[in-house]
Amino acid sequence: MTQPVIEIKNLTKTYELGGETIHALEDVSLHINDGDFISIIGPSGSGKSTFMNMIGCLDKPDSGEYLIEGKNVAKMNDNELATIRNVKIGFIFQNFNLLNKLTALENVELPLIYRGLSAKDRKEKALSCLKLVGLEDRWGHLPTQLSGGQQQRVAIARALAGDPTVLLADEPTGALDSKTSNDVLQLLKQLNEKGHIIVLITHDLEVAKQAKRIVRIHDGQLYENGGDWFEPNRIYQDGLKEYQKQ
Repeated sequence: MTQPVIEIKNLTKTYELGGETIHALEDVSLHINDGDFISIIGPSGSGKSTFMNMIGCLDKPDSGEYLIEGKNVAKMNDNELATIRNVKIGFIFQNFNLLNKLTALENVELPLIYRGLSAKDRKEKALSCLKLVGLEDRWGHLPTQLSGGQQQRVAIARALAGDPTVLLADEPTGALDSKTSNDVLQLLKQLNEKGHIIVLITHDLEVAKQAKRIVRIHDGQLYENGGDWFEPNRIYQDGLKEYQKQ
C-alpha cells in the first residue's frame, strides 16, 4: 500500500479562554494521498482554522502525530518546519496577502528569494507560474491595478513558485464574486490534474462540492462519509442549518 503524503493520527488541540478549556480538535485522524483534492468544511468555530494551521505546520498539537511524506512534524526544529512551509506546502489565502508595493512578478518571486535562487532564475520561474495561471501579460502590474480574481491568481502563482507537493487554500474564494470564484476553483482543479494535492478550507458547501473528497469538521471532530456525502444522514442534517446561515 502506498504511504499517504499526509498522515494525521489522533490530533488533539485545546486552548484556555476565559478560564474555560476549548477543545479545538479532538482525536482527529485523516489521510491525504497523492492526487487528492479534499475540502474541509465547517462553520465558524468548528476547528477548521486550527486544523489548517496544523496541516500548514503553523501550530503544533497537544497530542497525536502529523507525518508529511513519512516524517514526523513534531520532531522537526524551527528551521526544518520553515523548510516544509517553503518547499512542501504552498499557501493560498482568502485576502491574497500580496505586497502592494511589489509587482505581480515580484510578489511571485518572494518565496524564491528565501530559497536562494539567482535573480535570473527567479524571474524565469515567476513568469512561468504567472503564465500557468493566465497572467503572464500582467507581470508588471501592482496588486491595486488588478481585479480581485487576478490578485488571487497571482497569489496562486506565488504558492506554485516553490513547486510544493500540497496547495493549502484557506477560503480562496471568500473575497470573490460567484463567477470569479468559479474561475479560481476551475484553476485549482486543473492544478490538481497536473499533480498538486489540493486541501481546500471553506464554510461554503457549494465550494466544497468541487473537491473529490469532502470532510466536515464540527466541534473539533471530523466526519467523512463514503458514497454520496450529500445523501441525508444524521451527521449532515445536524449541521445543515449551520451551513445555510453562512
